[in-house]
Amino acid sequence: MKKVIILNGSPRKNFNTAQVLKEAQKGAESVGAEAEYINLVDLNFKGCMSCFACKRTGMDLGGLCAWKDDLRPVLEKIVQADAVIIGSPIYYSYPTGMFRNLTERMLFAGGKYMVDENGNFMRNLKRNIPVGLIFTMNVPENLMSNYNYPTILGANEMYLKMIYGYCETLNVCDTYQFTDYSKYDCNMFDESHKRQVKETQFPRDLERAFDLGKRLVEMNI
Repeated sequence: MKKVIILNGSPRKNFNTAQVLKEAQKGAESVGAEAEYINLVDLNFKGCMSCFACKRTGMDLGGLCAWKDDLRPVLEKIVQADAVIIGSPIYYSYPTGMFRNLTERMLFAGGKYMVDENGNFMRNLKRNIPVGLIFTMNVPENLMSNYNYPTILGANEMYLKMIYGYCETLNVCDTYQFTDYSKYDCNMFDESHKRQVKETQFPRDLERAFDLGKRLVEMNI
């Protein structure tokens, strides 16, 4: 049975990012995978501590970060998984600090400061593990390029693909952010438009998340 690790990088455990991730979990489980869902907000951890244990001559950690904190058991599960799905809301163009702390630890330990005889980048990670990224955001899809999102967010996919062998991204745009917009100062948003998107587009985003979870499990890379 294949194992999938699903990580929620949002401080909200039951809103947009969580809902999309849980649909991806259903997709993975629909093809027989065992999926474990983890809320990063419940863990006490930091990003890369620059201990350089993963770069020491003669040290073979198999792509696993050496630093021991609440994230270490999660990282152990990641390097043993058959697929990983990570979700985060976008705050002012970037994923959350939790997302970044996680990916720093995954990427830094997974890669080497070495190239082979052909100049190709070498890895500490012993095998390919397909990764899916899910980003939820207020920005409408047609305005993403205005904020340079393809470049900013695309860097996450680029580096995970380099070290984990495969990565793809699902962007969930123009999200419904509050359960009651009347309680907040937010006149830059049209609540009726947001509600319409939630009722019409968000269900399609959930379908795409289901397909993502299913597809990653079925991959053979």
